[in-house]
Amino acid sequence: MSGKSALLIGLGGGTGSGKTLVAKNLLEGIDSSSVAIIEQDSYYHDLKDIPKSERDERNFDHPDAFDWPLLRQQVSRLIRGHPVDIPVYDYTTHTRSGHTRHIADKSIVLVEGILVLADPELRDLMDIKAYVDTDNDIRFIRRLQRDINERGRSLESVIRQYQESVRPMHMQFVEPTKRFADIIIPEGGYNTVAIDLLQTKIESLLYQIEEENRGTS
Repeated sequence: MSGKSALLIGLGGGTGSGKTLVAKNLLEGIDSSSVAIIEQDSYYHDLKDIPKSERDERNFDHPDAFDWPLLRQQVSRLIRGHPVDIPVYDYTTHTRSGHTRHIADKSIVLVEGILVLADPELRDLMDIKAYVDTDNDIRFIRRLQRDINERGRSLESVIRQYQESVRPMHMQFVEPTKRFADIIIPEGGYNTVAIDLLQTKIESLLYQIEEENRGTS
């Protein structure tokens, strides 16, 4: 942990697995001003140079869909106490909006996304690696509801995308990342035993970071 001023938690799992609820329950009781939650989706490549009619057909569940160098760089800076400006992604146009989210001075950084445990360099930065494991049918229903209600997608396009890319990419790239997790959380945020165990570990690591920083100040 030498040289770090923040604890880094990686939270992986398939689309619709409940990562957001896990993060919320995991960080309950911690001052929100000391926590940064970074969504991997913010680092989708900007498709502004691709015709709009072709953007929906891109594979957004493949590792190549993400700007890994920028994600690694910004996470690395954050956990070492440096401020960053996170891209804001527009899901309706598949482009970066031009706005950013400024983050600085955090003691906990939680990065969550379907493939956050897939990248060796990013994993090496993490103090805790967790994977949320949820049944496929539940994940599909949640994805369907989210994409229609929040991202302006049609029922037909969501189903087609799930069949053609989401499910096969999950089996090929996402599911295998479970083996890198320190802990697998079945039932997501409703698994109170796993959440309690992780909360205890977070408290222990935060104390360790504070002691190390106190010793070097």
